[in-house]
Amino acid sequence: MDASAAPPVEDLSAWAQAADKVQRLAADIIASLPSMGIALAVFAVFYIAGKLLRTTIRRIAMRQRRSQNLGLVLGRLSQGAMFILGALVGCVIVFPNFTPASLLQFLGIGSVAIGFAFRDVLQNYLAGILLLLTEPFRIGDQIRFGSYEGTVEEIQTRATFLRTYDGRRVVIPNSELFTHSVMVNTAFDVRRLEYDVGVGYGDGVERAKALILEALRGVDGVLAEPAPDVLVMELAASSVNLRVRWWIKPPRQADALDARDQVLVAIKRALTDGGVDLPFPTTQVLFHDQTEETDGDRSRQREGWPAGAGPVPRPRAAARAPEAREETSQAPESGPARTGHDRDGAPAR
Repeated sequence: MDASAAPPVEDLSAWAQAADKVQRLAADIIASLPSMGIALAVFAVFYIAGKLLRTTIRRIAMRQRRSQNLGLVLGRLSQGAMFILGALVGCVIVFPNFTPASLLQFLGIGSVAIGFAFRDVLQNYLAGILLLLTEPFRIGDQIRFGSYEGTVEEIQTRATFLRTYDGRRVVIPNSELFTHSVMVNTAFDVRRLEYDVGVGYGDGVERAKALILEALRGVDGVLAEPAPDVLVMELAASSVNLRVRWWIKPPRQADALDARDQVLVAIKRALTDGGVDLPFPTTQVLFHDQTEETDGDRSRQREGWPAGAGPVPRPRAAARAPEAREETSQAPESGPARTGHDRDGAPAR
């Protein structure tokens, strides 16, 4: 055999060192298998204990409505604490030289990178904890956020689940809910509804108010206290707009829609039976030859309004009709003059 084909002594020693290290690593892993098994068993115990603790705290909190969100926070925090404690105990069992101080040192080195990588996740997590602690709304409340409106199904540490009235689910990040305005429709026991009704200018406003209030008193679900009221809100182009306001309890959306339906039906029936006009939008056009003889006199002109009980002024054309007939009789015969030129000024042929 050629001596040049034999591997160098340095390469053999390097391979021997690598093989020795692999053997030592395998021996260490085999030797630590019992410790790893014990660590996994301990971690499983802590994990199960954390879930049981979370479930227990949540059940206790569900018995009291005011403490539901606080129970969710404490349950999740306790489960997370048990999870971290189980991981630390498992690491100490597998690696005897591992200490919490070394973990804190590692977290100190990697905290900046972790913060940049999970900035949005941590922001939503902290916002979720603050929402659960401050309780601006609770599970089961009906809220409106932007263009979404529905019932709060679940408040997690990352997002809030909203069930819309048409049976869809909306997942809203907690940071959005925490930094923007949210309308809680069920925050209080009672809720006020309102609707604008237009009546004719020829009808009595006080009588229309009385008819509407009487109709509201006969509707089930409309509270007597706070009492409903009717206010004049606008003198519109073709109607006097009355704003009808009433209170309901409970304030949920289904009850609001049912109350609105009953109230509007009762108002329509009462005003129609009482002879009150519910006018359509109309436009009044006054031609110059149809205006009244009082037009131009700011103290007497009516601008198209009803005359009421007073006399109606005569139209201006009728008032000056005799003068117009006299002027017409004295006027010369109209028509183009017969000349030697046509309309364009050219000589006639």
